[in-house]
Amino acid sequence: MYPLIFCSVLTLGISIERSYHLRRKKIINPEFLTNFRKHWQKQEKSKAIELCHRYDICLSRILKAGLFRSSYGIIEIERAIEGMGQHEASLLNSNLRMLGVVANLAPMLGLLGTVLGMIKAFAVISRFGTGNPGLVASGISEALITTAAGLMVGIPALALYHYFRAKIDRFIFEMEEISLQLIEELVPKK
Repeated sequence: MYPLIFCSVLTLGISIERSYHLRRKKIINPEFLTNFRKHWQKQEKSKAIELCHRYDICLSRILKAGLFRSSYGIIEIERAIEGMGQHEASLLNSNLRMLGVVANLAPMLGLLGTVLGMIKAFAVISRFGTGNPGLVASGISEALITTAAGLMVGIPALALYHYFRAKIDRFIFEMEEISLQLIEELVPKK
């Protein structure tokens, strides 16, 4: 049961940390985006970079990478944005792998506890026989508690894992869309 308690505390800690860091304002701040678009459309590169320095969010770091490469052409801007976008996506996914591990490991730990409990129950049967069903039933009951505990930790961990993955995927998609729109604004109209 101690590893399951550790897994539940770890799940709680990761979910609190991810909930805090995956807020919209920390990834795609609407105020930042509005101000950035104004500087972008006016071709005010230095003001846009200064704005990116003031907002320490994912989108500002991605766009700042593109701004630093803006003198090399649109293809370089795209490469810089794509490279920084991949880096930011990996940062957004941090700690999720551990949540996935807990989601898979907790039920297995519960089953291990059940198997060990069943071994103890059969040891009681071999020692005292089947004459006292209360002894056997209590051992089996104790063994099944670990399975239930493993599932009680694993199921929420798996649900949280998929919730955060979906949230991150939406943010990544939205940042890609914003970046593509800004790059398209740079392409001269025919």
